[in-house]
Amino acid sequence: MRILYLAYKDLLQIVQDWKSALFLLAMPLLFTLFFGFVFGATANSKPDIDPLLPVGVINQDQGNLAVSLEKLLEGSEVIRPVVLNEQEAARADQMVQDGDLAAVVTIPFGYTDQLLADQPILLDVIIDQSQPAGQTASRALDTVTGRLLGAVEAAHISVNTIKSQNGDTDPSNLQDSLAEALSAWEEPALTVTVEKATGGASKDGQASSAGGFAQASAGMMVQFSIFGLITSAMVLVLERKSGTLQRLLSSPMRRTEVISGHILAMFLVVFAQQLILAALGQLIFGVDYLRQPAAILLMIIVLAFWAASLGLLISAISRKEDQVITLSLIAMFIFAAMGGAWFPLEVAGKTFAAIGHLMPTAWAMDGFQNILLRGLGFQSVLMPAGMLLVYALAFFGLAIWHFRFE
Repeated sequence: MRILYLAYKDLLQIVQDWKSALFLLAMPLLFTLFFGFVFGATANSKPDIDPLLPVGVINQDQGNLAVSLEKLLEGSEVIRPVVLNEQEAARADQMVQDGDLAAVVTIPFGYTDQLLADQPILLDVIIDQSQPAGQTASRALDTVTGRLLGAVEAAHISVNTIKSQNGDTDPSNLQDSLAEALSAWEEPALTVTVEKATGGASKDGQASSAGGFAQASAGMMVQFSIFGLITSAMVLVLERKSGTLQRLLSSPMRRTEVISGHILAMFLVVFAQQLILAALGQLIFGVDYLRQPAAILLMIIVLAFWAASLGLLISAISRKEDQVITLSLIAMFIFAAMGGAWFPLEVAGKTFAAIGHLMPTAWAMDGFQNILLRGLGFQSVLMPAGMLLVYALAFFGLAIWHFRFE
């Protein structure tokens, strides 16, 4: 209970400061509006940019299932298949390494025959899992191949059912059942069209103004989770300066309870800020946070914990109010600029993207972008959330190590 009382005291102190609302809500919304229009205008001024990830395809089989796999790849909303000639196939590894292709998939000889014989066979995939594009392409390939294998399995089940009921062993039954299963993927009975409040649905894959706000909204949430720490980290510095911290330590409260109470307050401030900004992003800017609410909530929780750990570290090494402001601003500018909060890291090139992923904010942006821009599911945020949690624990450990009570 002492931890909760201390956290409650910090929260009251933060809320009573009018500058808190400015740092936590007003400024993020204004910056989201500005960057959203900038990103939207940039996207609309370049209508020829293809947002799909290029994936090389080498078809060594040419059977009907290999052709069906190519068609399913063409229908993907995430990747764009690129058929490679012999010369390009010879340097497939280098093309993936250079970032020219997100992945290269080879359909081996005998692929169709083995699948029809209900024998497992794997595709040969070249991919760089350390890059966000590679991770996204890998999940898209898993989705497409899963559709094909599901169609083959459905065809085998259909044939076995016909055989058990009628004793019919006509080989054409398998081909007919397979054709029906594959056509079901090409012309699904149910389709979903997503429309943004700030722009119509886009069937040609082109960026819209909502896409610009998706980048801006997530980026400003990440950026101002740091900037908002100025007020919460200041509380601990003022306690040290006024002697309140020393009086707390002379009370029955233990050191761990004091630290836990302060970091809990910082966590709750950032967590509430992120929830409000996500809700306003959904209502005002048309960013579809509710498409995967559980994934967004996980990212917000981990982001709030990381920001609280950073705030505790700043307050631990700061002795004056101006030091809190300086360190918070430095952290915000470095983490936001290098981590992709101001612009997608992909547009800056492979080298800058690799360097940027040394920043915890890059993983936070990956998690949000996987949901908001790439249209992926809950599993796509597990790795970004895990990496952000590692950074949070590291910052928390440094804060505890540096903490000095005077």
